[in-house]
Amino acid sequence: MLYESHHAAESAWEAKSDTTGALKGVRVLDLSRVLAGPLCTQMLADHGADVIKIEPPFGDETRQLGPPFDAEGLSAYFGAINRGKRTLALDLNTFEHRQIVLQLLEHADVLVQNFLPGTMEKWGLGYEQTLADRFPRLIYCSITGFGEDGPCGGRPGYDAVLQAMCGLMSINGSPDTGPTRIGIPIVDHLTAYTALSGILMALFHRQHSGQGQQVEATLFDTALSLLVPHAANWMLSGQTPALLGSAHPNIAPYDSFQASDGAVFLGILNDAQFARFSRCMGHLTLATDPRFSSNAMRLQHRNALRVEIEALFSKHKKIELCQQLMQEGIPAGPVNTVPEALEQAHTQHRNMWIKRPGYQGLGLPIKFHASPGMPGGNPPAFNQHAYLKEHLTPPETT
Repeated sequence: MLYESHHAAESAWEAKSDTTGALKGVRVLDLSRVLAGPLCTQMLADHGADVIKIEPPFGDETRQLGPPFDAEGLSAYFGAINRGKRTLALDLNTFEHRQIVLQLLEHADVLVQNFLPGTMEKWGLGYEQTLADRFPRLIYCSITGFGEDGPCGGRPGYDAVLQAMCGLMSINGSPDTGPTRIGIPIVDHLTAYTALSGILMALFHRQHSGQGQQVEATLFDTALSLLVPHAANWMLSGQTPALLGSAHPNIAPYDSFQASDGAVFLGILNDAQFARFSRCMGHLTLATDPRFSSNAMRLQHRNALRVEIEALFSKHKKIELCQQLMQEGIPAGPVNTVPEALEQAHTQHRNMWIKRPGYQGLGLPIKFHASPGMPGGNPPAFNQHAYLKEHLTPPETT
């Protein structure tokens, strides 16, 4: 009997009737693992896209990156970046399972993959090799460490390695600590948003042209793009950016200062704010001191300015001090722990801490007013949606 692959492939995708998200009706095949790709596809799912995540037979590595694990044995790490998806385990080294991918692509809008360059081609699934001609409307997003070619082309990419190679560690830390890894995988995170932006622009382009295209996001490019303003400073001055702790290379005071019960970050951008800060702290002569009369002078005398500010802050508790300053339009915030950050009343107001049976996670940072997204369903168990194979694997022909 003939296998109706076209109709079987379409039945594998589901219309999300319970959402008003901006991406309702967009179908995404997620072949990515670890962080940048899965975070990108989770954001697509949060805004209404139907995402099918394909995992290798051993599962996405982040399933094992714990503790902590939940009651079902799912790592917190995996759960943080894989909600709202269905998942199917496939071994793409086999012809049969590659055919399942091709069947799913018959009705997909977007494919996201972050394999080493050449892997998709090895499987006969390369964009220029196969998919561009077969699926001309497909948006094919490739996330890699360094891209396919060039001196570093084809190498594996890991967040901390890119932080080191691209100068981010060299500007993070203090002279006491030396160069230090930024405490979150910031390169992976921003690469997820870079890939998301590229996918959305490609979908917009397709709306007008009818044509899909390849979108490329690399950790290397993303890491270098974070060097603002440090790269521009060096290009103009020739001076290598130094370790400044929490301070800013171009602005003062823009740093963390000690109050009586903890640290406060003070961010003053211009002379008017500095004068207002001086009045608010009851120290009018601070703004008229020649050492602090302009931003350039404050930078030159930043150590003396620190002594003055911390002497004032030592008389105040951090929460009350920040409230007082912010009421006067002076940017300041307590240096919170992660629990303190999540327990802020404004976190709840902004719906940035999701709590529901079996799941807790961070909220949606992109908020639409006319077509709001919503946090997707709980992260799937490994191969939870194996039933998809029943729709897609062709039966024996006679």
